This record gives sequence, structure tokens and C-alpha cells, in this order.
Amino acid sequence: MNRVANNFFELSALSEPALMPFVCGGFPRPGATAQLLPALERAGAKFVEVGIPFSDPVADGPVIAAAMHEALQNGATPASVFDEVRSIREQSRLAIIAMVSYSIVHRMGGPAAFCTKAKEAGFDGLIVPDIPFDESTELQAECKKLDLSLSLLIAPTTLVDRAIAIAKACTGFVYLLARTGITGESGGMPEVASRVQRLKEHTDLPIAVGFGISTPEHVKAVVSQGADAAIVGSALVRRMRDALANRRDPIAEAESFTRELSRGLVHVG
Repeated sequence: MNRVANNFFELSALSEPALMPFVCGGFPRPGATAQLLPALERAGAKFVEVGIPFSDPVADGPVIAAAMHEALQNGATPASVFDEVRSIREQSRLAIIAMVSYSIVHRMGGPAAFCTKAKEAGFDGLIVPDIPFDESTELQAECKKLDLSLSLLIAPTTLVDRAIAIAKACTGFVYLLARTGITGESGGMPEVASRVQRLKEHTDLPIAVGFGISTPEHVKAVVSQGADAAIVGSALVRRMRDALANRRDPIAEAESFTRELSRGLVHVG
């Protein structure tokens, strides 16, 4: 069984939701991703999103966009991020999911070539935030062929019928945006209960909620409203950047913050 499906299955059997941290591949330095992934697993993560650095990220706010810019300046490439994932794959039970712009998929030879390389590197799934749903058929087919999960995004503005169609096309989990716009930290409490419930009437897949999830309280709110996972990206990347600025270890900071966020997970049985 694909690790994304397997890890969600194991958590579901325990009636436990998940925390899904996001990190930027190659940030804050070359080699950091291979250190971060085991650290996040030690902190209790069962899933990690790894952003493939891109010069013009579509959905990412200033914190993640800056991290991607720095990673690129330091020489990060899709191949180098793949190599870092490959280096820890045999020692880890993490479900590792690539968050990748379709521009990169296209540049690396299209869906068939990219999915093959991602699978060989040890990725378990893809999130492609900028591919139009109506143009995702080939990518869906290649992911299915290689047993990679494929999660497409559903925004608060997505019409109900289209949201249902997107959810049915996903595998692994459905990515539900807590808000419109770009990634980034938020002071407001997420309100997703009605949209989570509507999707669960049409799909058996887990629902993961992201965008603006920044604190243990946000995590608790999301999973208390029926979500199966809370995705945290910008807040984690910012904590790593702050650690660097204060001459602390960003890897240790990421591990500590992930443990802190995990306090927001509540037993749903």
C-alpha cells in the first residue's frame, strides 16, 4: 500500500488526525532536507510535504517564496531535492509528498518522466497546486500507474459541483484550502466544518486542510471540525528562519515546533 494511504489508514484505525508539516527543499542550506525529514518524523509527523523550489511560486506567500529563492540561490534543484529524499528513504516510514509547480513537471519531461523520477527518489505523492483541473487527466493517469497519490486543491470559492469532481479525482487525500489567496500565517481561526462535511458526503479520502494554519490552536480547530490532517507551512519555515537569525539550529527548531503543533491534535474517536 502507498505510504500516504497506509499512514492515513493506521491513524484512522486509532481515530487520530495528523499533522502534515511543509518544508522547502534545500532550505535553509544544501543537505538540510535530509536532516529535516528524520527530525520531523521524530517529532511525530507521519506525512511531510517537500516544496520543490521554484522561481515564481503561484500559491506561496512571502515566507515560503523567500525560502525558495534562497534555496535556488544556494544551488537547489529538483534533482538535488530528489537526491536528499532518496538518501533517507530506506530509514523512514514518512509519507513524503512533493509540492511542485506544473512548470517543473513540464520542464522535467512531462507527467510520465517527472512521476517516474519522483517515484524512484522515494516520494509517495504529489500536490500540484497550479495545474488546471481540466488539464490534469494525464498527470492523474501517470500517478495511478506508479502508485503515487495526487492531491488537487479545493478553494473556498470552488463551486460545489466542481469541488466534488476534484475530490473524486484525488488519491491519497484531498487538499482543502482554509482560505483564499496565498500561503501564510493567520491570526483568525479557520472555519471549515461545513466544507469538510460536504466533501465527506462524496469521498472516502481523508481531508487535509492548509493555508493559514499556524498554531496548535489552529490545528485543534481544524481537526475538531472534521479534518483528518492539518497542514502547516509558513509558520514552520518562519521559525526555522528566526532560528538562523538568532544563531540557533533550524533543524532542532523545526522538530521542537512540530512537537508544539502536535499538541493541537485531538482524539476524534
